[in-house]
Amino acid sequence: MPFRFRRAAPLLAALAGLLAMAATAAAQVLPPVPDAIRRQGLLRAGVKCDYPPDGFMDRTGRPVGIEIELARQIAAYAFGRPDQIDMVCVSAANRIPSLVGGKIDLILATLGVSEERARVIDFGAPYAWGHSDVLVPQASAVRRLDDLAGRTVIVLKGAWQIGWFEKNLPQAKLLRLDTVSDGLQALIQGRGEGYAHDLAVLQGIARKNPRVRLLGEPYQLGHRAIGLRQGEAEWKAFLDAAVLRAKREGVVAEAVRRFVEPEQVQAVLDTWDLDRAPATSR
Repeated sequence: MPFRFRRAAPLLAALAGLLAMAATAAAQVLPPVPDAIRRQGLLRAGVKCDYPPDGFMDRTGRPVGIEIELARQIAAYAFGRPDQIDMVCVSAANRIPSLVGGKIDLILATLGVSEERARVIDFGAPYAWGHSDVLVPQASAVRRLDDLAGRTVIVLKGAWQIGWFEKNLPQAKLLRLDTVSDGLQALIQGRGEGYAHDLAVLQGIARKNPRVRLLGEPYQLGHRAIGLRQGEAEWKAFLDAAVLRAKREGVVAEAVRRFVEPEQVQAVLDTWDLDRAPATSR
């Protein structure tokens, strides 16, 4: 190596390192946090607490799960620490009223994007997709969705399965309940002949409960997004950028591997990859 180049090599290497660091820092810069949120000093997030693996309570009563970890990371981006967050447990029925009423700053609680909800709130950019399915008793004569016509189907209040059944299978009688456990208990008690909910949740129930089985006819392809109050464009810009950064930095993938059973990890990771969503669904 020529003498001049040997002397310049360390300088060039250091310069390259600085340029790389600068590029990384630029890539990680997020839009500003709105003043009203920043002055609070913490993030008030509406999350699910009965919906594993996305949001549920551990043995100590602490909220954990995939979306919980995403919410903590958003708090870290906004305030410098993941514990600068007040997590409020919400249900399908009360999450939008809690947001509109100012009790929380965002909904990060398996919220599906729909035209009906978009009349009341705004959505961030979609971050995941999923299907719905129906859980039935193991010995049930129900084999297809159309078999549920004229039968009672259990749904959760505020869940998007309600709209699908009203539009596509209006002959079904809907029994609206509050929580995932309420739905399963009602099905086992025979108060309904099917329990319609998100496929990811029903898969977990079916694996652990031999008394029930999945119908196995996925329907209603939909996307999840953060919910926020209408007209908060600055807040939306920050949240969209924060979610994208968290996914790129592996926050979601790490949470999936932590909270999902090994044989289901890849299937769940696929639902967080928008490019893997099916083109069509019933």
